[in-house]
Amino acid sequence: MDASGEIPDGGPEQAIPVEIGATEELKAIRPRSARPQWESNGKDRLRKIVRRVAKPLTEAITRDANEADTRMLITDILREGLGYSDYGDLSAEHPVRGEFADYGLRIDQQLVAFVEMKRATTKLGLRHLRQVELYAMHEGVEWVVLTNGADWQVYHLTAGMPIVVDLAFNINLVDEKLSPAQKVDKLFYLSKESMKRRQIDELWRMQAATSPRQLGASLLSKPVLVALHREVWRRTRERVEEKELAKLLRDTVLRPDALS
Repeated sequence: MDASGEIPDGGPEQAIPVEIGATEELKAIRPRSARPQWESNGKDRLRKIVRRVAKPLTEAITRDANEADTRMLITDILREGLGYSDYGDLSAEHPVRGEFADYGLRIDQQLVAFVEMKRATTKLGLRHLRQVELYAMHEGVEWVVLTNGADWQVYHLTAGMPIVVDLAFNINLVDEKLSPAQKVDKLFYLSKESMKRRQIDELWRMQAATSPRQLGASLLSKPVLVALHREVWRRTRERVEEKELAKLLRDTVLRPDALS
């Protein structure tokens, strides 16, 4: 701004978008033939079990199957679909400070995730996450999985005060709106092969970088507010101070989850 109060031209500028569409989740873009053999084999194996359990899962929900029956289906998915064996990979009723996690997942003897299982009709919620989150915190584990057989919710824990918990992905195996390929591609991140290569870390980093919270913080940052101040002037010849722009973004543009 010069002495006259005018905002000088700084050459052509890019307009600041006022709306942000939903960020697409990380997707596999390689053609099938370009994928490594281990990935193709693993997805073929998972595809078979996803197809096989679709009907039993739907029936379990319809008849409100108990947790023990649901556990059998989940265990089949872990073993036959995701590639974890009973010998060293799966730790059933894993002890954690006097309590027990339903399953611990191991890669090369290293505990990498906890799985908390609920009956087929249970609506997975915050209290279930808090329960398994404590297990992971005590054991220094980064990944926790909540599932009722149909719904699979996978969370990443970042140590600190407080602990940051981010949803990496959520997939429903009986959702008719999703294709079998979509279900397999997403759930495969939990497979032994994929976890060993830490592909899920890449997915989580992308999700965290483009989360509503991160995007909200970026929009409210000083550089963006300065650029927005200039753009509003360029478009309308109205001077709206950065502080007022920040308030308008918080009150009228950003969703609550972008402000947390």
